[in-house]
Amino acid sequence: MTGMELTISASFLPHTDPEASLAFYRDLLGFEVRLDVGYQDMRWITVGPPGQPGTSIVLQPPTADPNLSDDERRTILEMMAKGTYAGIQLRTPDLQSLFEVLESGGADIVQEPTDQDWGKRDCAVRDPAGNLLRIEQA
Repeated sequence: MTGMELTISASFLPHTDPEASLAFYRDLLGFEVRLDVGYQDMRWITVGPPGQPGTSIVLQPPTADPNLSDDERRTILEMMAKGTYAGIQLRTPDLQSLFEVLESGGADIVQEPTDQDWGKRDCAVRDPAGNLLRIEQA
């Protein structure tokens, strides 16, 4: 099949603390909050970079799916605690400045900006839920 045009509309990351997630994505990364939906004791928060209305990250309760078994819920939460469940890669035109903002804001730094063997310069941080964010220099 040729001629297909696809774009990424949203990706999903789990969160365990809505307020900590807002502080990280909105206040540190500067993302816009596009939607904040609650249901019972859960919240789905949609954020995205300013000027890119077609690209979003949905921060969702990790175990909201009613089809998950208790063992699956426990495994997801254990993997999140270790930082091995989910992640995303971002790009910025000024990696060093963004890193300084993240560092001064108390982000969980995994790796300082580094020139990688594959030709990119990037850093790595974890969000409040343990999701790994790799951020590369554009």
